[in-house]
Amino acid sequence: MSLSKFESMLKTNNIYFFDLVEFEEIIVHYLDVGKHSLARKAVKLGMEQHPTSVDLKLLQIELLIFENKLEEATLLVKRLEVVSPQNDEVFIQKATILSKSGAHLDAIKNLEKALAFSDDKADIWSLIGMEYLYLDDYDNARLNFIQCVEVDFEDYSSLYNVVYCFDMQENHEQAIKFLNSYVDKNPYCEVAWHQLGRQYFTLNMFKEALTSFDYSVLIDESFIGGYLEKAKTLEALNRYEEAIDNYLISLELDDPTAFAYTRVGECYERLGKKEVAIRYYKKAVHEDPLLDKSWLLLTNLYYEQKEYQKAAYYIGKALKIDDANPMYWHKYSSINLKLNFFEETVKGYKKCMELGDIDLEIFTALSDVQLFLGDFNDALKTIFEAQKIYKDFAELEYRLAGLFFILNKENYGRDHLINGMKIDYEYHIIIQELYPAVFDNVKIQQLLKNYKKAIE
Repeated sequence: MSLSKFESMLKTNNIYFFDLVEFEEIIVHYLDVGKHSLARKAVKLGMEQHPTSVDLKLLQIELLIFENKLEEATLLVKRLEVVSPQNDEVFIQKATILSKSGAHLDAIKNLEKALAFSDDKADIWSLIGMEYLYLDDYDNARLNFIQCVEVDFEDYSSLYNVVYCFDMQENHEQAIKFLNSYVDKNPYCEVAWHQLGRQYFTLNMFKEALTSFDYSVLIDESFIGGYLEKAKTLEALNRYEEAIDNYLISLELDDPTAFAYTRVGECYERLGKKEVAIRYYKKAVHEDPLLDKSWLLLTNLYYEQKEYQKAAYYIGKALKIDDANPMYWHKYSSINLKLNFFEETVKGYKKCMELGDIDLEIFTALSDVQLFLGDFNDALKTIFEAQKIYKDFAELEYRLAGLFFILNKENYGRDHLINGMKIDYEYHIIIQELYPAVFDNVKIQQLLKNYKKAIE
């Protein structure tokens, strides 16, 4: 009623009287819905009608903080502190300004002053906890959030923050101890059971995790998070059919998600039901075309089934979403190699290296394709690049030997062949695979036989 009266007044330019409580309700409403210009008008009129109201001045300060007018807000707080030195809200607003300025320790000192004058200490403990979080002081943050939970067992925000502090310190055993103590006192809290299950899962205590998630969904049969975590735990226990059932329940409870469809597909894949898996992966990419993981899973399945054209199509989709992922480029090269698209294969391997994938396999695969294309000097350069990282590797020495013999640089070829034999004699078979003409060379055969005799 007072809100419509206020807005009517603004339209007609008439001035109506509002009592203090009405003004507070109007201003808080506009702040909550983000209509700061209307909140400002309400504050201005309120101060004109109730110039001595501390509560309105506090709302004025809150508005100034919203608008980041911190200097103006600070001046007003200082005046209020003189007028109302035992008002907890004055210290809270002062702390808010200090926090926004990055002075978190000073903010904490003012919040501690506010505690002395407040009847609702839990809200202030929560604010102190947040300030300690800004300082990455998880011990003190946790202690304050625990006090909030002890006052109100249903303060789930503080409960989450307690667990978050344990997580940040990787102190999962203590988190489990705390949560077990909590559910002893509040056994019908699905949120606590869910959090307890997550801690057990992190420690690979899957049976305990499953029990916790079971309790969470027994307490609240519509708890989607509980079903999802239960399904993940069943996956970890290799109970894929049960995992699928729980993922499907989560899909029935709310709008379908690409995440759940993907996990269902992965379960079917592990059960060997590849066609069903493909159906669910396709549902996932239909639900969220930007979920590159599902495109990659489709790629992998078609690659395994030797349907390389389809695999190429799907890896292309993944690369459109994330073309800075070296794993995708590696897969792209592997597929194009199967399709005999050698230029594309080279492009993919080079992209892997540009993106920081310096796995030995990338270098050797690239050099082998360059060899096939007859780009012998490029193949040499690739192996020399690899040798900057991988010293004394037979995979590289034998390839260098083959390339140098092809280029009629027999002395270099002989030296690298000997190096390769010293590292791993049996691996010389790679020369036969990659450089059959070199392998059949009488000099090469003689070197191999002489070395074998020498090491026997």
